[in-house]
Amino acid sequence: MHIAFIAMSGVRAWSKEITEAGLTMPGFLERSEAIASLPSLALLTLAGMTPDPFEVSYHEVLDIHRLGELPDCDVAAIASYSAQIKDAYTLADRFRAVGVRVVLGGLHVTAVPDEAMEHADAVVVGEGELGWPDLLADLRAGRPMRRVYAPHGREFDLADAPMPRFDLLDIERYNRLTVQTQRGCPWRCEFCAASIRLTPKYKVKPVAKVLAEIHAIKRIWPRPFIEFADDNTFVNRRHVKDLLRALAPERLRWFTESDIAIADDPELLELMRLSGCAEVLIGLESPNAGAVEGVELRRNWKRSRFDDYKAAIERIQSHGIAVNGCFVLGLDGDGPEVFDAVERFVRDSGQFDVQITVMTPFPGTPLYERLRREGRLLEEAAWERCTLFDINVRPLRMSPETLQREALALGKRLYTEDERTARGKRFREQRRRYVRRQQTMRCSA
Repeated sequence: MHIAFIAMSGVRAWSKEITEAGLTMPGFLERSEAIASLPSLALLTLAGMTPDPFEVSYHEVLDIHRLGELPDCDVAAIASYSAQIKDAYTLADRFRAVGVRVVLGGLHVTAVPDEAMEHADAVVVGEGELGWPDLLADLRAGRPMRRVYAPHGREFDLADAPMPRFDLLDIERYNRLTVQTQRGCPWRCEFCAASIRLTPKYKVKPVAKVLAEIHAIKRIWPRPFIEFADDNTFVNRRHVKDLLRALAPERLRWFTESDIAIADDPELLELMRLSGCAEVLIGLESPNAGAVEGVELRRNWKRSRFDDYKAAIERIQSHGIAVNGCFVLGLDGDGPEVFDAVERFVRDSGQFDVQITVMTPFPGTPLYERLRREGRLLEEAAWERCTLFDINVRPLRMSPETLQREALALGKRLYTEDERTARGKRFREQRRRYVRRQQTMRCSA
């Protein structure tokens, strides 16, 4: 029996205006290209759990409208982002029309399994490693597939994580590959659409498991660029320091996401530098303290760190680690003044790069439920607008039209060649100052 694992890849703006503007906004284009170049780690992991006699293959669909002949298979396992889930449903319907059984899974399907079941023979929700073996057992036995394969209160131990099938990839297509070192996040941001929706517990993968995956990648790509597919890589300091020490001899370059607290730990920053960290994306959310207030549901940690943002960015970048500061436009505490404030902050902080997004209510998030209750969603099931660039909310302190117009204008200002060159120059100067200080300290000693 042949199972085709199919990833809906890439990202497109729903708005024609944003799509057209993207032609002159490097930040938009680079994000689109980066996502398009990432294989689905979830599907590769499930493929790694699929034993003989099943036959497996991996495919990516960038544009459903340009897809010709369907992959030949008995079962199609499809995963998608919310923004492309309607395309995924179209693809699923095509498979089912020719007698191929369809399984749907992922974050979106976990949030709205009943919707997904309208287009599938089965759905896998939550941590896929828990439901997938049950589905395979039904396939092997010839039993009808159950409607929903779920964890049913179980927790997956990352010590049992299977080896993803990196060997299924055409490696020439990618500029980076993903490895997961942990799952979940102890912080609960209202808008977060990441793996906290799959598992209620934060957990780490053993260092030996991570290294084994790195070595598997290096067999097909000797000098890889790795993105750690974690929500917040540095939460467990003991684990991550052990990991970074193990990674140092591997000659990697890597990227990940973090919170600003890494700036407080000089040992961690040095280990990041020595192990090949090129850049970290940090959710700063807003340049206004009031807008950061209450973003986290369990505590107000980001607000407590707000006054240290700029100094923290300099401490991180002084180690040669670029900071990509991410802002969410349209937060309830921000009015039209936020666009100029972001521009000033980016220049004053010296951060190497910037990512601007708009407040996006992904299904299954506390933000989506709150905005739905408040009647502030433009359309309740406009999943195609879940791109982080398109508007599907009524902000409290500006109109949707103002948010869209000014976000575009800000992007055009931030991503000019002159601005990008200036940010690179400031970053290199911060790094030089750090090197000079280190040399002075060594001479003094």
